[in-house]
Amino acid sequence: MKKFTALVYARTMEFVRDKGTFFWNLLFPVVLVVGFSFAFSGNDETMFKVGIVGNNTQLEDSFLDLKAIELIEYDENPALVLEKLRRHQIDMIIDFKKQSYYLNSESSSTEVLRSLGRSDLQNFNEQEISGEAIRYVDWLVPGIIGMNMLFSCMFGVGFVIVRYRKNGVLKRMKATPVSPFTFITAQMVSRFVIVLLTSILVFAGTNLFLHFVVNGSYLLLILLTIMAILSMISLGLIFAARLKSEELASGLMNLITFPMMIFSGVFFSLEGTPGIMQNASKIFPLTHFIEGARAVMIDGAGFTDVLPQFLVLGGMTVLFLLISSVFFRWE
Repeated sequence: MKKFTALVYARTMEFVRDKGTFFWNLLFPVVLVVGFSFAFSGNDETMFKVGIVGNNTQLEDSFLDLKAIELIEYDENPALVLEKLRRHQIDMIIDFKKQSYYLNSESSSTEVLRSLGRSDLQNFNEQEISGEAIRYVDWLVPGIIGMNMLFSCMFGVGFVIVRYRKNGVLKRMKATPVSPFTFITAQMVSRFVIVLLTSILVFAGTNLFLHFVVNGSYLLLILLTIMAILSMISLGLIFAARLKSEELASGLMNLITFPMMIFSGVFFSLEGTPGIMQNASKIFPLTHFIEGARAVMIDGAGFTDVLPQFLVLGGMTVLFLLISSVFFRWE
C-alpha cells in the first residue's frame, strides 16, 4: 500500500509541476462549455428554417415573428440558396427583391408554411421546386472520414515524434548521418500512405452496403483527400517541433482536434449558427475538406467549384511546414 500511495503521489506531482499540462486541463473544459453555449444559445423551440433574401421590413408583425420559425439571412448567390431548399436544409425562402417565395413540394413542412404565410404573402408569387432530402449518412460520411484522417495525422505524426524526443530517440538520431529533412519526410510519407489507404478502404467498404450518393468525380474526391491529409500532417508537425512532454502534446492537440471536430460541421450543419462561429470555423483545414467533399458528393461539384478549398488547404500546408521547419529541434 505504501508503494501504491507513493506512486500515486509521484504521478500527481509530476502532473502538477508540468504547468502547461496543468493549466491546459483547466482551460479545455471552459473552452468547450463557452463554445457550445455560444453556438447553441438560440431558442430551441424553432421548427422551421426560413431563408431571407433582401430586406424583410415589408413583413413586420407577420408569421415570421413566430417562435417556431428561425430566420436566416442570405447574401450569397440565389442559386445556392435554392439548392439549400432543394436539399431540405431550409424549409422556405422569401425573396423580397423578386417579391417571391419558394417552397419544396417534397417537404413535409410545405403545407404548414403555406398556410401560415397565406395572408402575409398574398402579394408575393409562389414558386415550387422539388428535390428529395439527402440522407443523413450521405451528408455525414465526409465528416466522419475527415475526422478519422485528422486524428490519425495529428497523433500518428506529432505525438509519435514527441515520444521519440522524450525517449531520447531523436537525440540518438542526431548523431547519425540522417538529416532532419530526411527524417521528417519519411515520417510524413509513411503516415500519408497509411491515412490515404485507410480512408479509401473505409469509404469503399461502407459504400458496399450504404450506397452513398456521389454525384461528382471520384478522382476529384481522392485529390481533395490527398490535399487535406498533407495539410493535417503538416499541422501535426508543428506540435512535434519542440515539445517533449507527451501530456502537454496530447492536451494541445486536443485543443485543436476537438473544436475542429465540433465546429467544422462533422456531425451537424452550421446553418443558422452565429456568423462569427461560421467564420471562425474557416481557420480549420477539416472545415474546408468537409465542405469540398460534400460539394463533390452531394452537389456534383467540379474542379473549379472546389478550387477555393484546394487553394486554402495548399496554403495551409505550406504555412504549417514553414512553421514546423523553423521551430524543429532534435532535442
